[in-house]
Amino acid sequence: MDLDLRKLRYFVAVAEELNFRRAAERLHLAQPVLSRQIRALEKELHARLFTRDNTGTQLTEAGYQLLNDATVLLANAEAAQRRVARAAAGTVTFTVGFMPGLTVTDPVRALGAAHPDINVEVLRTDWTNQVAVLHDGRADIGYVRMPVDRTGLKSSLLFTEPRVAVLPASHRLAGKEKVSIHDLADEHLLQHPEAVPEWRAVATELRDGPRPSFVEARSVEEKLERVAAGRGFSVLPESASRYYQRPDVAWVPIADIPPNEVRLAWVAAQRNPLIAEFVQLAENAVMQAGS
Repeated sequence: MDLDLRKLRYFVAVAEELNFRRAAERLHLAQPVLSRQIRALEKELHARLFTRDNTGTQLTEAGYQLLNDATVLLANAEAAQRRVARAAAGTVTFTVGFMPGLTVTDPVRALGAAHPDINVEVLRTDWTNQVAVLHDGRADIGYVRMPVDRTGLKSSLLFTEPRVAVLPASHRLAGKEKVSIHDLADEHLLQHPEAVPEWRAVATELRDGPRPSFVEARSVEEKLERVAAGRGFSVLPESASRYYQRPDVAWVPIADIPPNEVRLAWVAAQRNPLIAEFVQLAENAVMQAGS
């Protein structure tokens, strides 16, 4: 039995919304049609994907597993469409994704010089899509900041760098030479806690009073605006503190968490020889910068 990508897209919409009506509106389908398609998918897979009762719609264990797999399958299908379209157009493009605060100019320029017939492009990413752009083909290789889900990927460690707390300039800790992650445990985090697992660990140790909360901001610029407004703090790599300078925020080293890893990552199934070439160029650039 071959998986129907259309039914997988329907399933992902329901799994993300956990509501058949909202999923149907999102897909521009009638709700009964969507329900039939999900039942047909369950029949094909011989597995129940959702439970529905008076508390709402929930994923089953089989549903959780399919959601993990479907996200990658749909992204890979999208990537294949992109590659075929580029091949049909007769263009060869190699795209490098990169996170804020990282400079990729030297290896990108070197790859372009070595292959003048190839368009070497760059794509700025963020915490939410730095891996997604690899799976769906928007980028051939990416500079990613850990932690990320490396399922289906290969990666190579480039370097590590210390992390700093970004605080309002008027904050009680702003003048410190360094802080502990425990000093920040009751503060509002302005990014997803998966990006700062050390904060999440100490925050869950708090048993008295309200739990610390986080307010997710996608870009560094958005984080800095919210920090400056006194809405919370953020944890960023040290390079970001050099790249984004402004007088209304303070950057204080965090003494007791490990450094941030910067890795090059790419889809494991890709056999593009330019990937290995770019990895070597990027590693050379790091060594030259450190010498």
